[in-house]
Amino acid sequence: MTDNPRVLFVGGLGRSGSTLLELLLAQSADVCAVGEVVHLWERALGADERCGCGERFTGCPFWQRVGEHAFGGWSAVDRDEMLALKDRVDRTRHIPRLAKSSLSPEQLADVRAYAARYTRIYRAALAVSGARVVVDSSKHASLAFALSWAEALDLRVLHLVRDSRAVAYSWGKQVRRPEVVDGEDFMPTFSPLEVSKLWTAQNAAFHLLAARAQVLRLRYEDFTADPAGTVRRLREFAGLPDDPAALRILADPADRTGSAPPAPGGEPASSLASLVRVHSVAGNPLRFNGGPLTVRRDEAWRTRLPRRSRAVVSLATLPLRLRYGYLGQRGSDSVEEP
Repeated sequence: MTDNPRVLFVGGLGRSGSTLLELLLAQSADVCAVGEVVHLWERALGADERCGCGERFTGCPFWQRVGEHAFGGWSAVDRDEMLALKDRVDRTRHIPRLAKSSLSPEQLADVRAYAARYTRIYRAALAVSGARVVVDSSKHASLAFALSWAEALDLRVLHLVRDSRAVAYSWGKQVRRPEVVDGEDFMPTFSPLEVSKLWTAQNAAFHLLAARAQVLRLRYEDFTADPAGTVRRLREFAGLPDDPAALRILADPADRTGSAPPAPGGEPASSLASLVRVHSVAGNPLRFNGGPLTVRRDEAWRTRLPRRSRAVVSLATLPLRLRYGYLGQRGSDSVEEP
């Protein structure tokens, strides 16, 4: 393992297929997928929610070993201090400042202290798992910007984009959070206009980030059309060799023509290999499935998103939808580097 942990950060707005993509990548032994680490401080350390393996955070051997390796145990982490630091650094409103070429000494100290905590977690995850690359699907552009200021991190960013109208439809549905142990909780819901603002802000931010880090843009629709090719391209982007065995979890591509709509991005199949469970913090409920997976494009929004909502989202997100090829032209992957 190198001194600088290599991280594939999956960015974009939620409900774009990041959990499914993370699960596919994690089927290789050289990839350690850890879910949405941005939520570790509140949901794992604070609420002791379930890891993707099914155990509560405090009962998951992987995360306890990571905590010991990174901090000498999670009890050594001052959660309140970390949340205060997060508020000073990791917010969308701070992105214009983080995008600058320089920061004040005080700002730089905060950003690097914040990024250093993540770097220690990534390094520990690699040491515990024996993998070569960590996949963090936190998605938040503000965290990606903060990590770009890290002193000892090999950061590679996947900007995952999905049609804004599909995302708006998904965020309007009520989805239970199975990781909550005590009581019942649901993922937040947002109005079409709110989703339009979030979708535009998050995606635009990753265009800015390309001036500071390697950014690969991928459309959800292209991923679901060719999941095997997508995994190969992402492994190459992450500096990993091709691993045909990584795709053993996929059902026959012919199955993708079925009529039943999946959970965002995929659904469990009835045969083939069992899914390698991921020690993920937060994410889509799909992460608790045992697999294998059939990757299908979920286009229920085309018939179920109300006409008025569709019009609002279409108009509000028009500039970037045009840029990403959602007006009749097929988009393609692109790599943007500093």
